[in-house]
Amino acid sequence: MGLGHKIRTGYAKLSFLSRLARQSHDAKTLPALPCQIMKQDGDRLRSLALFGAGVSGLLGCATIAYSDEAEHGLAVPNYPWPHQGILSSYDHASIRRGHQVYQQVCASCHSMSLISFRDLVGVAYTEEETKAMAAEIEVVDGPNDEGEMFTRPGKLSDRFPQPYANEQAARFANGGAYPPDLSLITKARHNGQNYVFGLLTGYRDPPAGISLCRKCLTMVLLNMKMVLQLQRPKWGKMW
Repeated sequence: MGLGHKIRTGYAKLSFLSRLARQSHDAKTLPALPCQIMKQDGDRLRSLALFGAGVSGLLGCATIAYSDEAEHGLAVPNYPWPHQGILSSYDHASIRRGHQVYQQVCASCHSMSLISFRDLVGVAYTEEETKAMAAEIEVVDGPNDEGEMFTRPGKLSDRFPQPYANEQAARFANGGAYPPDLSLITKARHNGQNYVFGLLTGYRDPPAGISLCRKCLTMVLLNMKMVLQLQRPKWGKMW
């Protein structure tokens, strides 16, 4: 067999194999077109389903918020707090004034059992100021080497002092009502800081035709519920 015949035979075999490969490729790609169309339709349906689920979720949240507001009364106004921005921070002067208000007004009835004096360092006071403030209270500590309890000046690690020894004493001093702890009050109440601000600024005179005990004042909140306090806060001394 000559060299030319071998070349022609090899070329024919390569051409045949090339045609088989091309036919096999076409057989695989042609049926893919309907699949691609179905995949695109499936993506559209999936997008519509996700959009519908999102709308349903928003409506559900709105319904929950509406029922929650109905449970807690009328909505408290949302105030433009300067610390709500992403890059915003708390006003340290306001925190200091707030602590002074708590000390002189709120601390006679309400505790802050989860707050230590050291939490005020660098936030409202310097370390020296906070140490001097803590040293003004006496803390029961011990036992000592003789097994006896003793009193010592307060330290930065001590918690704020409690106004009452126990819950029974607090209820007895407040006509059966138990003053709540204020450590996490903005998390424990609906609408947090707006609720507290509305409460503190919501003092009103008693409604006409309603007589109250002489020691009590009526606080009519935005939700028209009444809270009795033994003493009106004297804001004029604080600002």
